[in-house]
Amino acid sequence: MNKPKAKGVQAQPAGVYKPDSIRDAAESLGITISDTVASALASDVEYRIHQVIEEAARFMRHGRRTSMSTGDIDQALRVLNIEPLYGHSPYNPPTFRRALPFPQAPTAGPVYFVEDEEIDFDRVLREDKIALPKGVSWNAHWLAVEGVQPLIPENPPAIPKEPEPEQNKQAQPQQQQQQQQQQNQQLVKQVLSRELQLYYTRLTSSLLPPSSDFAKRTAALASLRNDAGLQALLPYLIRWVGEGVVGALKEGVQSEADGKVLQVLLDVISAILDNNTLFVEPYLHQILPPILSTLLHSSLPPTHATYLRTSASQTLSRKNKGTREGAIRGLVGVGKEAVRKGLVEGGGAKVVGSECSTDDSELIESVMHALKILHPPSDMADALDMSKPEDVATSTRLRELVGDFFAEKLSGDAEWARGIIGTT
Repeated sequence: MNKPKAKGVQAQPAGVYKPDSIRDAAESLGITISDTVASALASDVEYRIHQVIEEAARFMRHGRRTSMSTGDIDQALRVLNIEPLYGHSPYNPPTFRRALPFPQAPTAGPVYFVEDEEIDFDRVLREDKIALPKGVSWNAHWLAVEGVQPLIPENPPAIPKEPEPEQNKQAQPQQQQQQQQQQNQQLVKQVLSRELQLYYTRLTSSLLPPSSDFAKRTAALASLRNDAGLQALLPYLIRWVGEGVVGALKEGVQSEADGKVLQVLLDVISAILDNNTLFVEPYLHQILPPILSTLLHSSLPPTHATYLRTSASQTLSRKNKGTREGAIRGLVGVGKEAVRKGLVEGGGAKVVGSECSTDDSELIESVMHALKILHPPSDMADALDMSKPEDVATSTRLRELVGDFFAEKLSGDAEWARGIIGTT
């Protein structure tokens, strides 16, 4: 039998990465490896180098560049899930210098190295130190409180108001009202959000001037009565109502249009008071003047006078006990005619009597004191005699004006009762 011929050992092609480099690295770590292992590791290292260079070349071509940078190498290592090399930045590339040939080894190839920068410590110590910025933190502050922007460093500075030019005295009232409305809208824009500004503009245009679109006006009042989130708009609405009442009453003799305007403004105040989400206590000193001005004005339009005074008195009666008592004391201070218009003819005493209880002694006492100011009681009181027709009519009229609660208290003095209803 013929023996198979032994195959000659093929010489492995020399790669770029020499096995001697692998052997030197192993010896520096105290590891001894054979020539076969060193050659296999050198081939694997060369493969990995080719793989990294190919990925880096893709980033170079996508960047439309012809030279590869260290940034391309970093991106290639990140794609291959390999920890990047530190100390090399594409914005500050290192400069390599060629070393002089070694006389001891003339056959050695060229050697390149990175020249270290010499740092002058005296210059570094003389330079200004860069202060590190503070870390990112969060801080809470008020953007607005009750519709007013507080003057704190976190908020933008307030826009200074320009001096108002003198208005022509011969300008028409409608033009003055439009200018005032524009000023109000400019003031609103400084504090309110864009949504509330749009709401304010559409609300005021739907209410005034009184138009024939009753459905739009009813929807606007319903929105004021039920919508939440209007607290920031409250001071502007109250100011708008006050200026509207002043504009309607300042001419002396009011027309039917002025009566409709006052009626709408009183409905706006009533809707604001009906909204349980609004905190109106800080603005009572601004709400009461328009109501009292409508209640006590002497020359209201004849067709609207009764309704306006009744509506104003009912609005006053809807306050809490302390506010009602203060309002009654204020009517007493104004005089007899204010007590008559507010408590008797306006129905204020009737509303208070229908809602108060025996525990509201101070409120009841204030009403009785106001009625004594209107007409003093007699020294020798005689009760109403229900067997007499004239006393029955007096009792009926008394109940219509002041309600059953206070009518019972006044029926014990017939002369006082007649004085209250004005039949004496």
